[in-house]
Amino acid sequence: MISLDPVTLAEQLIDCASVTPATGEVFDCLAAMLEPFGFTIHRFVAGEAPDGPVENMFAIRQGPEGSRHFAFAGHLDVVPPGEGWTSGPFKAERRGELLYGRGAVDMKGSIASMVAAVADIPAEAGTLSFIITGDEEGPARFGTVPLIELIRELKAEPDLCLVGEPTSAKRLGDMVKIGRRGSVNMWITCKGAQGHVAYPHLADNPIPRLIALLADLDALVLDGGTAWFQPSNLEITDLEVGNRATNVIPAEARARISIRFNDLHSGAALVKMVEDIARRHKGEVRAVISGESFITLPGAFSTIIADAVKAETGLDPELSTSGGTSDARFLRAVCPVVEFGLCNATMHKKDEAVAMEDLRVLQRIYTRIALSALS
Repeated sequence: MISLDPVTLAEQLIDCASVTPATGEVFDCLAAMLEPFGFTIHRFVAGEAPDGPVENMFAIRQGPEGSRHFAFAGHLDVVPPGEGWTSGPFKAERRGELLYGRGAVDMKGSIASMVAAVADIPAEAGTLSFIITGDEEGPARFGTVPLIELIRELKAEPDLCLVGEPTSAKRLGDMVKIGRRGSVNMWITCKGAQGHVAYPHLADNPIPRLIALLADLDALVLDGGTAWFQPSNLEITDLEVGNRATNVIPAEARARISIRFNDLHSGAALVKMVEDIARRHKGEVRAVISGESFITLPGAFSTIIADAVKAETGLDPELSTSGGTSDARFLRAVCPVVEFGLCNATMHKKDEAVAMEDLRVLQRIYTRIALSALS
């Protein structure tokens, strides 16, 4: 077997600029890494502007007939780098013990460790695959969802799937994500009638109604949390009137809210709740449900991951459902899914960086997980 250094692989991926939605060069790079190890590469582009086009890849190495199938999943797109980097965000740089570059943590570093891991796994161990999208950091409309459709068309559903999101908090291996809360965003509009501020009886000011509506929403206590989830929370994230005239009552006022919710709720039920409240204040609601809550309850899969982490780091990882959403919210419809990856301290920040030794330890952890999952 050929031994690969995940640090070198991560450098190659970082050097491919891939701000979401990603296409092209970065997928060429990953395909070139996997093909020598017998992977069949399925690539396709989905969607149109403004949320696309998006490139996706399903790479599979078939094991013996009847063998188990284990999948690694992740994304090659990254958030925009922003200004003020010490070195080029898309030119990987080693400084001291760290590797710098956009995506080093979220999540080109983890994908590099996955590739290095499968190089150490013989084909006869079972079927391995990579489910990789270029649209996780964006709207996620044309990424993992059409990938799942392809996987089902190929009748290649995995038995277990590990998503390489950066789940570790303070040290590599201290946290594994076994679930995530759901997410829904809503845009609220209150309409009135424009008029002169000196003649309010001839106008209809929508701002007081919107303020009262938002006060009702802000006063809500959605729940107190559950056994595996923190309490659901509703946050007001934007308020806009856009009235630049000092002597005009505006015709419209708008706000946006975001709800992160646990398994006591569904996205649809929360939308209806907000619509009912808005209706009392003559408000209108437009909603986008990004994903429902899910959990892979502790069991054989989480034990495999915890045992691998313990063997390589000495840590007993915390099983958590904290944090934002990920593409695991889609993949959970295919098979049991758990997330585990690098430390998340610098993700989405300038000078994003990963400890090079963490990449090598993660490679060994991923190798152990895959071998155990296939056995």
